Amino acid sequence: MITALGGGVGAAKFLKGLTKLVPYKELTLIINTADDIELYGFNISPDIDTIIYRLSGNIDTDKGWGLKDDSLNVLNSLSAFGVETWFGLGDRDFATQVFKKELSQSGKTKTEITNLTASSFGLENLNILPMSDESVETWIETSEGIMHFQEYYIKHRMEPEVTGINLRGITEANPSPGVLEAITKSELIIICPSNPIISIGPILDVKGIREEIVNSPAKVIAVSPLIGGKPLKGPADKLMRGLGLEASSSEIANLYKDFLDVMVLDDSDSGEVEKINSLGIKTFVTDTIMTDDEKSKILSEKIMEYLGN
Repeated sequence: MITALGGGVGAAKFLKGLTKLVPYKELTLIINTADDIELYGFNISPDIDTIIYRLSGNIDTDKGWGLKDDSLNVLNSLSAFGVETWFGLGDRDFATQVFKKELSQSGKTKTEITNLTASSFGLENLNILPMSDESVETWIETSEGIMHFQEYYIKHRMEPEVTGINLRGITEANPSPGVLEAITKSELIIICPSNPIISIGPILDVKGIREEIVNSPAKVIAVSPLIGGKPLKGPADKLMRGLGLEASSSEIANLYKDFLDVMVLDDSDSGEVEKINSLGIKTFVTDTIMTDDEKSKILSEKIMEYLGN
């Protein structure tokens, strides 16, 4: 059994390759929900939606999120009414949100909603779990005030200086049903190439999850989301520096050092091998840039070959 933790575009790309090698029945995905936001009358879960869309083959590959061949009629009409539409949501994506809202109003939990949504996209045999059924939201403290992560990332284009992170609701959040059990039963745990601060960090902060990984006999590997010290997409480096951390793969390894066995690095970061090894963590250096599904698959193949699987 393999359990993967992640969120965002990088995780979705990586998991697309991994699922070409690992049967669905042997895989559990634990997905970040601290990016969730209330907008347009919906509770939107961008990371879960992105991963479902990517794995089902429905992603807009140009953007890395949203549904392919989608239109913007609803969003344009809302804009004409004076509604702020900085968060892009296509018409078919609106349909996904309507479907999920109806499930929520009927009493379904976030876990049940995720399962039913995934099944609607043909992923009924893949175990995709939100990190928690409770609401958690990431708020960014900046030089221009505190704002929801999505506002910082999309509306403000990551321009304000970051001074802190606030995970609202994290102390009340419990692991969703099946999360701890999946970790316990796993032979391999993979930390996807995701932002360590606002994608992986919140998952680890849900009560009991980090401890379960630390105590697990499973081998734990992490794929660095940084290439040459910078993310291909997203604000990982800005958030790390805003918290007084070095934007590097070795810093990420340090954040995970209580449970990490192997850090997978891009060739461009091979200079960090010695520093990571000094933490008692092994390193595997390879090309981690996933420009298409085939390269994503090749990356997973290389990792599995390195691990002897």
